[in-house]
Amino acid sequence: MNDDLATRLREQGLRLTPQRQLILRAVVELRHATPDEVLAHVRSQVSSVNASTVYRTLEVLEELGLVRHTHLSDRAPTYHSALEHEHVHVVCRRCQKVRSYDPAVVQPVVDALAADGFVVDVGHLAIFGECADCGSAGT
Repeated sequence: MNDDLATRLREQGLRLTPQRQLILRAVVELRHATPDEVLAHVRSQVSSVNASTVYRTLEVLEELGLVRHTHLSDRAPTYHSALEHEHVHVVCRRCQKVRSYDPAVVQPVVDALAADGFVVDVGHLAIFGECADCGSAGT
């Protein structure tokens, strides 16, 4: 992870800083996290990191192709590692639990849209509904 980060940063004329390493590690460890959640995680290790550093670094990491974001709520974007396999996000509207599914689950939709000339960014896709646990709780 750090070698990939260092290489990509160097290619852009940027330095590998401890803050960038901590922020990327936080995204990987948290799996799906808002910038505020990343900040809290990083501050549990280094209290001097500020919010603007986290936001700027997440932008840089996304430009480098190391993290991706999606919108899993009406709040801030949620970041996850781009080093993981591509996946579709499924979000329960009741408990907010996020699950990841293989893109094959939505392949018929992707194929239908591709036939019409539209290319789907599956990693950015989020499907909202109600999980089995919450669905059975309401009956």
